[in-house]
Amino acid sequence: MAARHDLTTDPGLQEDLLQARRGTAFFARKLNELTDSELDGGTRLPGWARRHVVAHVGYNARAIARLVEWAATGVETPMYPSPEARNQEINFGATLSPIALRNLFDHSAVHLSVEWRDLPDANWTKEVRTAQGRIVPVSETVWMRTREVWIHAVDLNNGAVFSDVPSSVLERLLRDITGAWKSRGTDAGLLITVDNTELTFGDTAAPNPTIITGPLPAVVEWATGRGITGVTAGGPLANGTTPAAPSWI
Repeated sequence: MAARHDLTTDPGLQEDLLQARRGTAFFARKLNELTDSELDGGTRLPGWARRHVVAHVGYNARAIARLVEWAATGVETPMYPSPEARNQEINFGATLSPIALRNLFDHSAVHLSVEWRDLPDANWTKEVRTAQGRIVPVSETVWMRTREVWIHAVDLNNGAVFSDVPSSVLERLLRDITGAWKSRGTDAGLLITVDNTELTFGDTAAPNPTIITGPLPAVVEWATGRGITGVTAGGPLANGTTPAAPSWI
C-alpha cells in the first residue's frame, strides 16, 4: 500500500506541520520516560499534576481536530462547548488510569495529524474560531498545537528545558506573548531584549524602562511565567529584583 502524505503542497505549511509533529514526538518521549506512578508527580504549573498536563494536551489535540474538521466540512464545530466544559474535561482526564491517559494522548495526536494530512490546499485558508474567540485561518491550528506540545513537554517537569525547544519556536512564541501584552497595554514601562540578537520587544518608547534580558530560552521561560533563571532585570524600577511577567493567556 502506498504511503499517505499531507495533501498540502505549501512548503511553509509543510515545514510548520513538521515542527508540530516534532514537538508531539518530544512530548511523547518525555511522557514515556515517566512510570505510571510518576504521573501523580508535580509539574511546573501550580495545582496541576502530570496527569492534568497529559489530559490537557490530549484533549487539546481533539479540540484542534474539531477546528480542522470545521474547515474540511464547513460545519461549525467549536473547540469546546464552554470554558467550564474544557476545565471539567481536563479534571476528568486527570482521573483516568495510566494506560487510558497514555492512550488519550497517543490516539488524539494521531487523529489530529490525520485531519491535517487529509486537508486539501484550498481548505487551509478557511476561517475558524478559537476557544478565545479569535477568527483565524485553520492554518493557525498548526502553530496553536506546536506551542502547546513544546511548552507542556517542559511543564511535565521531567528534564525538558526551554533550551530543548527550537529557536524558531521560541522566537515566534516570544513575539506572540509580547504582542498579547501590547494589545492589552500590560507591557507599559517594560522592555525585553535577547542576548546576542537584535530582538527587542515591549515598551520601546518608555524613557526609563525596566529591562529584562537574557538568552532566548531564558527570556521565553520568564515570559511564559515558568521561572526567572538566566534573566536579569535592569533599569530604575527593577530594585535588584526580576519582576513577574505580565499574564499571557
